Amino acid sequence: MMWRPTFTPAGCVVAMTTRRGGVSLAPYDDLNLGRSTADAPGSVTENRRRVLAALGVDPERLATAGQIHGTRVSEATAAGLHTETDALLTRETGLAIAVSGADCLPLALCSGSVVAVAHSGWRGTVEGMPGAVLRAALESSAASAADAYVYLGPCIGPCCYVVGEDVARYFPEAAIVRRGADVYADIALAARLQLEAAGVPAGQILDPPACTSCAADFCFSHRRDHGLTGRLWGIAARC
Repeated sequence: MMWRPTFTPAGCVVAMTTRRGGVSLAPYDDLNLGRSTADAPGSVTENRRRVLAALGVDPERLATAGQIHGTRVSEATAAGLHTETDALLTRETGLAIAVSGADCLPLALCSGSVVAVAHSGWRGTVEGMPGAVLRAALESSAASAADAYVYLGPCIGPCCYVVGEDVARYFPEAAIVRRGADVYADIALAARLQLEAAGVPAGQILDPPACTSCAADFCFSHRRDHGLTGRLWGIAARC
C-alpha cells in the first residue's frame, strides 16, 4: 500500500502511497486518493481511511492541499482542504498533511518540530518549490538545513519524461538528458540540486522509489494513462 522510508527523525511519520490496497474500480484501480478524479466518492473515502489507519492517524485529522502548480506554502493548523496552495507544513501533533500526484513530484520534509509536504511538478520545481518549502519549514522550526530530511516520492523519471526545448530551457543542464532528437527532464534531480544548494546534506535526501510512468503495477501516471487515472499521496504527520 505504501513506501515508508527506512529512517525518519523521532516523532515524524512519512509515507508515499502506491496504487495497491484500495477499492476503486478501473481506471482508478485501486488505491485512488484523489477527489479531483471522476472516481466514486465513497471509494476515495474508503481508500483514504485505509491509508490513515495504516499510519495510525485519525481520519478526522487530515489536511490536504488544493493544488494549482504554484509555489505557495501554507501552514495547516486544522483538518480540511487548504485551497490555492501546493505545499503544507504543520507543527500540530496528530495532524496529517497530504499532497496528491500522478507524475508530479510529491515531497515530504521533516525539520525539527515541523513536517511539510509539497506537490512539485515541472513548473513548480523550476520556479523553486523545493527550496520554498524548505525555507518555510526552517523558519517555522528554527532549525538548520543540515538537520532536515527530505523524501522525494514517485514521479515521472528521465527515462520517460519527454519534454520540448521550451520546457527544457528552464531546467539545470544536469537535469536534462538528450537521446537522439528527444529531450528528457529529471524533475527529482532538479529538486535535489535545489535542496543540496540550500544546505541539505545529500545523504538526507531520499530519491524516488519508482518512475510513475514505468511502474504501472504500483503507480498512477497521468501521462501514461492519458489523464484517466487515480492519484497517489505524499503524506506526513507529527506523532
